[in-house]
Amino acid sequence: MSAAQTEALVRRYYDAFNRGDTEGMLACVSETVMHDVNQGMRRPGKAAFRAFSAHMSRCYREQLKDIAVMATPDGRRAAAEFNVEGTYLETDEGLPPADGQTYALPAGTFFAVENGQITRITTYYNLTDWLLQVTGGEEGGAGP
Repeated sequence: MSAAQTEALVRRYYDAFNRGDTEGMLACVSETVMHDVNQGMRRPGKAAFRAFSAHMSRCYREQLKDIAVMATPDGRRAAAEFNVEGTYLETDEGLPPADGQTYALPAGTFFAVENGQITRITTYYNLTDWLLQVTGGEEGGAGP
């Protein structure tokens, strides 16, 4: 794949995310996708990714804004930087109680791509910032 094709694939993935279209996201990933979640364990395979997406949809409503996508010339790797605007809908295990709190924070994801599909998704964000926002702390904001 070319860099342009990989960028288009990542944009399709995020367009589906912003529509709440889990099936559209799944169409972009391989059966053997490796999903590395910020502060969490690696989830191997499409079935685990589907379960994670269902969990996230239940607990959070998020939109990604100002998405910038970059890809290597050979299209095998990509990165995206964006701002997350979200609402905490249902209490997630091990986290503070949910009561419709809103949050905004910068985040980024690294991707590996093979044969036209995403084979690895690794996402990072500042969990401490998120915790402060949903508990009424001082920090927050979608970044510069």
